[in-house]
Amino acid sequence: MRRRDYIAGLGSLGVLATGGVVATQGAGPIQDRLQRWFGPDVEPLEVETADVRGSEPGTMQIPTLEGPMFLDFFGTWCPPCIEQMPALAAVHEQLGGEVTFVSITNEAVGASITEEELADWWIEHDGNWTVALDRNVELAERYGLSGYPLAVAIDEYGVVQWSETGVKTEAELIDGIEQAL
Repeated sequence: MRRRDYIAGLGSLGVLATGGVVATQGAGPIQDRLQRWFGPDVEPLEVETADVRGSEPGTMQIPTLEGPMFLDFFGTWCPPCIEQMPALAAVHEQLGGEVTFVSITNEAVGASITEEELADWWIEHDGNWTVALDRNVELAERYGLSGYPLAVAIDEYGVVQWSETGVKTEAELIDGIEQAL
């Protein structure tokens, strides 16, 4: 067998093997590897951060691509979001050193709710981590916000590893976040 035929045969086996993986498991595993090698297929968004306890006013990028992130989409008007706050605070206490916690609201801060009301709500519900303002609803669209609260765990490469809506227990939040660690 000539060397050229041998190389062509090996290339064909690679294509067949890749096709077999995609056919049986979908493109997810391959896409995940490519994203880890070449980065996420979306650029980080720069968002404003609120001046509340645990959060400095300014901006940040989501995802940061500097480590795993946990996003919590909430509304101050949302009873399930209030119900989940104690579990979030406990999980932040446990995993806050390993993952960047960001709670995100797309409320019209400065119009429908004042900055002071947001800060008071945050203290009342024991928040003590970064709060981002999704003024253009870009993050909500990107991460598929379809109900409150929405929890999203993102790995260090910017790839969503877990996402679920509804109130989560402390154990459920930890299990979801650990998928991104």
